[in-house]
Amino acid sequence: MIDSDILLQVLDAGERRRAERRNFLRSAGVASLAVGGASLLSACGGSGSTSTDPGATATATPTPSPSSTSTLQDQDTLNFALNLEYLEAQFYSYAVTGAGLPNALIAKGDGNQTVQGTVTGGRKVTFTDPIVQQYAVEIAADEVAHVAFLRSALGAAAVAMPSINIDGGANGAFSAAARAAGIATTNGVVDRVNGTFDPYASDENFLLGAFIFEDVGVTAYKGAAQTINTTLLLDAAAGILATEAYHAGLIRTVLYSKGLATPSLRVSAGLISDARDSLDGTSDIDQGITGTATTSNLVPVDANGLVYGRTAGQVLNVVYLNKNAVVGGGFFPNGLNGNIRTSAAN
Repeated sequence: MIDSDILLQVLDAGERRRAERRNFLRSAGVASLAVGGASLLSACGGSGSTSTDPGATATATPTPSPSSTSTLQDQDTLNFALNLEYLEAQFYSYAVTGAGLPNALIAKGDGNQTVQGTVTGGRKVTFTDPIVQQYAVEIAADEVAHVAFLRSALGAAAVAMPSINIDGGANGAFSAAARAAGIATTNGVVDRVNGTFDPYASDENFLLGAFIFEDVGVTAYKGAAQTINTTLLLDAAAGILATEAYHAGLIRTVLYSKGLATPSLRVSAGLISDARDSLDGTSDIDQGITGTATTSNLVPVDANGLVYGRTAGQVLNVVYLNKNAVVGGGFFPNGLNGNIRTSAAN
C-alpha cells in the first residue's frame, strides 16, 4: 500500500533540500563549472548570471576551468556516488511510503526514460515506534534530495538508475547479506543456506537493513573525497558525507539503545559489520556498535578519532556482496552504471 501523504512529505522535503543546495551554488559565486560540458549552476536550475543576494557583488571571481581529464574524473566520481544514492533512496522511499522514486529521478540525465533499471523488492514498513518512523521519513527525504542534487550537478551526463535488488525474500540481496552475516533465519532458526531476512518486517529489521547501507555510504564519500578535483564539488561532497554520517550515527544509536532491551540487535549489528569487513580486504575498517560489554561504539573511528574510508572497489565489494573483482551482484545485480563498476580483488 502506498501512503500518498508520506510520499508527498518526502518529496516536498527533498525539493526543499534541493533548493537549498541550488542557493548554495549561487552564493558560492561560481558562474560556470564544466561538468559534462554544461554549467553546473545551469544544470541545477539557476541562470548563473547575476546573484539574487542584494549584498553580493555584481561580478563573481572567475573560477579556473578544470582540465578535461579532471572533469571526466569528477563525472565518474559523482556518477559512482549517484548509483549508491539511487540504492539508498529507493530503500528508504519504499520503507516509508510504499513507493519508489519517480521516473524523472531515475532516467538518464538527458531525459531518456527507456534505459533505467528496475527495482526488485521494497515495500512499506508498518512502523510501531513513531520515533523510528519519523527518523525514517527524514532520512528518506535526504536521500531523495541527494539523488536530485547529484543529477542536477551532472546534468546530461547523469547515469540512469541501474537495476537494484532490495528484496528480503529467498532471492533478495538483503537475505544474501544476512546469510553471509549469519542473521538470516528459517522459521526463527539461523540458516546460512536458505534463510531470509526481511528489512520491512519490523522496526528492528528496518534498522538493521539501514545499518547495512549507512556505514558504507560514509566510508564511500570519505574515500571518494581525494579523487574530486573541483573545489565546489568537493565542498558539496563533504556536505553529503556529513549528512550520511549523521544518518549512520542515528541508526547506530537507535540500534544500540534498543539493543539494551534486546541484546540480539547489538549482536546482529556486529555480525553485519564482520560480514562487510570480510568482503573489503584484509584491513579491519569496519566496526560494530558495541565497545565492551558495558560501552557503546557509536562512532567507528581509528586511533586518531578519524572515520575510515573505502576505495570505490572496496565499496563495490560490499554492495555486490563479493570479495572478488566482479561487475555486478548483490544489491546491483547487473552492476553500476558508469565507468566505475568493478569491485576490488580481495
